[in-house]
Amino acid sequence: MDKRVSKRAQERDDRVWKALSDPIRRALLDRLRKGPATTGQLAESQSQLTRFGVMKHLGVLVDAGLVLVEREGRERWNHLNAVPIQEIYRRWIRPFDAEAADGLLRMKRRVER
Repeated sequence: MDKRVSKRAQERDDRVWKALSDPIRRALLDRLRKGPATTGQLAESQSQLTRFGVMKHLGVLVDAGLVLVEREGRERWNHLNAVPIQEIYRRWIRPFDAEAADGLLRMKRRVER
């Protein structure tokens, strides 16, 4: 483990990766990209699941910090929180992307010579 990354941050990343690993949870996040939705609306968008099944997936997303919940009376509004995904991007994807881009630029210079 990278010594610069705390155990707490590592555990948070693990929860985000776990949440993103399931196609149903990714579909729920895609739906929430369009705007907040009640749990009932999310259940309607996932016809292959029961409301209980959607709630179980939402629990994983909430635990990972990807969904924030706001209660209004009897309704539960779910909001996308993209911050954990941005943190994953900064830690895991951007460094690899930069290396690949640097390699392509070096290759371009060699070809142009």
